[in-house]
Amino acid sequence: MGDKNEVLEAVVKETVDLENIPIEEVLENLRCSKEGLTTEAAEERLTIFGHNKLEEKKESKFFKFLGFMWNPLSWVMEAAAIMAIALANGGGKPPDWQDFVGIITLLIINSTISFIEENNAGNAAAALMARLAPKAKSLPVTKGPGDGVYSGSTCKQGEIEAVVIATGVHTFFGKAAHLVDTTNQVGHFQKEVPDGRKESSGGPWQFIGLMPLFDPPRHDSAETIRRALNLGVNVKMITGDQLAIGKETGRRLGMGTNMYPSSALLGQDKDESIAALPVDELIEKADGFAGVFPEHKYEIVKRLQARKHICGMTGDGVNDAPALKKADIGIAVADATDAARSASDIVLTEPGLSVIISAVLTSRAIFQRMKNYTIYAVSITIRIVLGFMLLALIWKFDFPPFMVLIIAILNDGTIMTISKDRVKPSPLPDSWKLAEIFTTGVVLGGYLAVMTVIFFWAAYKTDFFPRIFGVPTLEKTAHDDYRKLASAVYLQVSIISQALIFVTRSRSWSFVERPGLLLVVAFVVAQLIATLIAVYANWSFAAIEGIGWGWAGVIWLYNLIFYFPLDLIKFFIRYALSGRAWDLVIEQRIAFTRQKDFGKEQRELQWAHAQRTLHGLQAPDTKMFTERTHFTELNQMAEEAKRRAEIARLRELHTLKGHVESVVRLKNLDIDTIQQSYTV
Repeated sequence: MGDKNEVLEAVVKETVDLENIPIEEVLENLRCSKEGLTTEAAEERLTIFGHNKLEEKKESKFFKFLGFMWNPLSWVMEAAAIMAIALANGGGKPPDWQDFVGIITLLIINSTISFIEENNAGNAAAALMARLAPKAKSLPVTKGPGDGVYSGSTCKQGEIEAVVIATGVHTFFGKAAHLVDTTNQVGHFQKEVPDGRKESSGGPWQFIGLMPLFDPPRHDSAETIRRALNLGVNVKMITGDQLAIGKETGRRLGMGTNMYPSSALLGQDKDESIAALPVDELIEKADGFAGVFPEHKYEIVKRLQARKHICGMTGDGVNDAPALKKADIGIAVADATDAARSASDIVLTEPGLSVIISAVLTSRAIFQRMKNYTIYAVSITIRIVLGFMLLALIWKFDFPPFMVLIIAILNDGTIMTISKDRVKPSPLPDSWKLAEIFTTGVVLGGYLAVMTVIFFWAAYKTDFFPRIFGVPTLEKTAHDDYRKLASAVYLQVSIISQALIFVTRSRSWSFVERPGLLLVVAFVVAQLIATLIAVYANWSFAAIEGIGWGWAGVIWLYNLIFYFPLDLIKFFIRYALSGRAWDLVIEQRIAFTRQKDFGKEQRELQWAHAQRTLHGLQAPDTKMFTERTHFTELNQMAEEAKRRAEIARLRELHTLKGHVESVVRLKNLDIDTIQQSYTV
């Protein structure tokens, strides 16, 4: 019994290829006969192989709803609800149930709205997947003894007796589905190989002929890959085809021929130049791998993610589904199988991959808008809090709360147009550089706060503005209720606060990168309203009084003068954090969607360095690359090495030709006839 279980365990581990061996050997390996299994044997195999079904995980709607109550915003509301009944009242008074019920009601309403939106989005995605499911007509296939029959097949004519060799997760489709659903480690590219070898019966092979086949890439594939590489997206080919096919396809597409068979991932058949490279580094530097299986694709994506890469995966077959599910962005092509589409995040509805480039540029533009808004929001928060706090601490000046509300309303109206702003995507993959974002926001906000303090001091404590520009003094009103001074501070804060968006939205000089028309119109309208309020408003409830057009012009001029240093501060912060900000100022390296070759020379230089190091042409720490830092110089070195290799190959062919001619003469053969029949 022990030997029998060991043999079945070997079948579970797939050390025996049951599909390609004679039926007698299948029965022998499975320890069964043509008479079938007993009840005890069937129960025993259920414990070893499991049931013939795939586990389907269904998410509970209730727990999904509760999940929307577990986030930072909900935590704040939940803490407030607890404080309402625990700390709101003292002295033996009952808890503040009204506030508690109100907060919990708002929490439930907020979670319900989020749950409904999420559920509708999921239903829409499911409906889309159902519409995209392929529909085809099945054709009958003739099967004979020894052939394989798949589960779910219908026998149209005749009878069949068969032995089951795989069930459940051990089938081809089951293994793919299991990899999609699980996050467990798929080993380290290891596989047990039984000792010895088996020779099947059959005569010796005789070469009859060679039939060439050609599967050309799409006409736009090379251009798509070229644009992806120029945008800093590293493209790798992971294919189940032969290595020679993968290399030729890579050469035609311009993505490199530095490809290896899947055996290189197992630590076998490695070139001497890459034998010392760890598998993770090999995967990172290679252009692709050939002859891979679904678990290989899954593991490659997993290892790249472990090295902090954001991985996107495209595919069309069932064998691509595990990697599509594991990738950060799974993309199923137009004619992909249903399994691949279900495992993907994005389903293409048109042939080709060129739309991916548009998606990259669009996503980078969206990210740039989000980043711009984040810097702006941090700056304005620091600017409002710090500026008004300093005015209150130094001069006991309380800015009217109603005017803060007016600033916020006009500011929000302008900020909403950021979603339609004209932005230039980053030339390389970008990320949330939190240190840069918060440092920039704090410094810019502090600078604006100091600007307001200086303006208040000059308008309140000095006669600078009346003496230079001839405007009425604000000093007398300050002894009363600061109404005109409040209007002046309001206009100064409103103008420069909204003008800051033009600084945070640009990577270079703010007056060089043209903003969107909608943003400009919103800014002009908002500041026109703010100026009219400051000039004419006489609102006692808001504690402000009109200051006239003279002061309005002075404030606009003051803000314009102090606006220009904002760009210099932005450049200084980026330079201090990365040392690369002045490249943006001097060289204007901005990624236009039409400028396809942006940064091409630098990326080719890095690629040449990596390839020469990977193939052992030069050690990584050599001085060769410090002496020759330009791509053209490295390219010249590579071309010289290529020519030397070509000369050596021609010499070898010439020598071989001489040997062949010598043998032909000794055998008294006609060399012309041989050359007409065979061509090398």
